[in-house]
Amino acid sequence: MNQLLTTGQCVVTESSSNTCTVEKFLGGGGQGEVYEANVEGKPFALKWYFPASATAQQRKVLEVLVDRGAPSDRFLWPVELVSQKDVPGFGYLMPLRPPGYNRVVDLVKRRVEPSFRVLATVGLGLADSFLNLHAKGLCYCDISPDNVFFHPDTGDVLICDNDNVLVDGSPGGAVLGTPRFKAPEVERGEALPTSQTDLYSLAALLFYILHIHHPLDGYKESSIKAFDYPAMSWLYGTEPVFIFDPNDDSNRPDPRFHSNATEFWAIYPTFLKELFISAFTEGIRDPLHGRIREGVWRSAMARLLDSIVYCYCDAKNFYDEVELKRSGGVPRPCWRCKKCFRLPPRIRIDRNIVMLNHDTRLFQHHVDPRHLYDFSTPVAEVTRHPTDASVWGLKNLSQEKWVATLPDRSVMDVEPGRSVTLASETRINFGPSEGLIRTS
Repeated sequence: MNQLLTTGQCVVTESSSNTCTVEKFLGGGGQGEVYEANVEGKPFALKWYFPASATAQQRKVLEVLVDRGAPSDRFLWPVELVSQKDVPGFGYLMPLRPPGYNRVVDLVKRRVEPSFRVLATVGLGLADSFLNLHAKGLCYCDISPDNVFFHPDTGDVLICDNDNVLVDGSPGGAVLGTPRFKAPEVERGEALPTSQTDLYSLAALLFYILHIHHPLDGYKESSIKAFDYPAMSWLYGTEPVFIFDPNDDSNRPDPRFHSNATEFWAIYPTFLKELFISAFTEGIRDPLHGRIREGVWRSAMARLLDSIVYCYCDAKNFYDEVELKRSGGVPRPCWRCKKCFRLPPRIRIDRNIVMLNHDTRLFQHHVDPRHLYDFSTPVAEVTRHPTDASVWGLKNLSQEKWVATLPDRSVMDVEPGRSVTLASETRINFGPSEGLIRTS
């Protein structure tokens, strides 16, 4: 590698005619090499294609992507084509990935061990990102762990390798997807990548991130002696069976090799399990109508964040309304210490339930239907009483007055900066919505 461009070499941006100076080799892949570059004092990443990949079709794809612009700032998107008269081929500029991000493979190999909150935030970011991309009439074609970076502390997501994105329904590009994450019909050679096949790949990636395991790797996978292309095509294309398919137990996780899948599956709440079951049963049998949409995954990841509860050992667990009804109101023991713990207060706002832990914050997303998925600024936070440590309240961080109806039916104003006690049956009118607090 490091054979296309050299440090200090200059190339030119095609639309703005600015000088682009190569500063450092970052890495290479099957299509080309990536460098850190400087344009007008600003850092960028520069991808330069190998001759075999520097085709007229690839240039046309890039021109469309540059013209349409990034679906969101989570995409390291092509911003301008770059070339030079005396240098074969061409390249493009994209934002430079900031430090501190990891690939999903680092999660699987346990190089980083982020919290459930971070993992759910990653899932929310991915679902939102591909919803925005598909809304622009584009198909990613290759949703996989190789193309996603995440910050292990915040869950912020960055998506790379966007030069393979196509206009949805256009003739096939150079990439059909990553083995194991291609939709079964693509694996079988019956379809080309579209936004509909992207939905399967997104579901597979979300399962992979949350369970650190592939949704189709069970006894069928562990029984394969030679994991070659025919074996992969059979497992992921012609005979795909979800490891937790409720009607087919032929591919359950093999306890010798697949403990991650079994242990994580037991931790997550019923609503999430039901989505994954649907994605890998109906979503496989009926690719056109059975797949889970990006917006549904986005809503589920936001709900997963709101469901987090803490055990006394500080391990994060999840509130499961369905399971509580089955057990008569007794939450399942903590996955880490195996002991029972008491649920914190919770607030129901419309149809959503948010667990009121010691560090819970509410955002516009929670209290105003006009601002769904706006997590930019908190409007409320759980806080301890300044003189009585046993009393907890919900503090108004917004600029608007709330009106609270207390359990004795008295009414009080909750001005900005003030708090209302977390007492069962307290109702809080946030303006656009109303919440009901429960403590049992």
